[in-house]
Amino acid sequence: MKEKRAMRLPPTADGIAEAARLLRDGGLVAFATETVYGLGADAASPTAVAKIYAAKGRPSFNPLIAHVPDGVAARREGRFPAEAEQLAAAFWPGPLTLVVPVAETGSVCELARAGLDTIALRAPAHLVAHALLTEVGRPVAAPSANRSGRVSPVTADHVMEDLGDCIDAVLDCGPCSVGLESTIVACLGARPALLRPGGVPRAEIERVVGPLEAAPSGAISAPGMLSSHYAPRARLRLGAASLERGEAGLDFGRQFHDIASDVPCLDLSRAGDLAEAAANLYSGLRRLDASGVSVIAVAPIPPFGLGEAIMDRLRRAAAPRS
Repeated sequence: MKEKRAMRLPPTADGIAEAARLLRDGGLVAFATETVYGLGADAASPTAVAKIYAAKGRPSFNPLIAHVPDGVAARREGRFPAEAEQLAAAFWPGPLTLVVPVAETGSVCELARAGLDTIALRAPAHLVAHALLTEVGRPVAAPSANRSGRVSPVTADHVMEDLGDCIDAVLDCGPCSVGLESTIVACLGARPALLRPGGVPRAEIERVVGPLEAAPSGAISAPGMLSSHYAPRARLRLGAASLERGEAGLDFGRQFHDIASDVPCLDLSRAGDLAEAAANLYSGLRRLDASGVSVIAVAPIPPFGLGEAIMDRLRRAAAPRS
């Protein structure tokens, strides 16, 4: 029996229309956003959403982000307090996810929300993603299009490597420009809380709504909060000043010196640019992991701006795995 493989669809009007048809019919379609490739399903259909959890091997207590084309669609799904309105006005479309109370008019199913009375919403800043969401005409649940806990995909090839045998199609739009998942901010209490650093740096958000609260401990209230996540097969050694025998290197700003020519080593940004480093992070981890090494040494990365999000992903990737 011939193995099923996902279709590669071009980012044309016909490709977008076919991807939208598959989603409306309950299928799984991976598509690019400015952050990473998402694995999309009709967020209103528990049957379709269950396919996401099955394909990824994702625990069902981990909620999904519902993607919408604009703020009008978002406000049908969630109730926006004043701070959420301010953040949506400042950063949408863009790499920011807002967690707000569910609206009575909402259509996103409980399974996508992991049974919570809150919802994670995002309007991506990617022309093809926007066209797809508009064509589908309903929210699309879309976590990163990779096996749960593994390195997120930033190209269609990455999606095919991980999920090509268990999804219907991938809308191939080339590499993602930001390369890190969205920042997640919860607007549920007296002050907005940062649940996950990401493509919008903390300082930019705080310029709009003031200081952010820390993420609450305990229950998982948004995607990307598992302690072990974004992990390659190799173990990561963070804050490395140099490479040890048998290690591969993930450098930043040319901090590693005297690297032998046969040692796998990639520099996220030779110029020390954090935006460039973020865009290269997941591709770099995948390339070094493919070399077969057991340990990847990671050079120190400044913990400010996008560096906060990069270090969040690296710490979770280095965490003990279940």
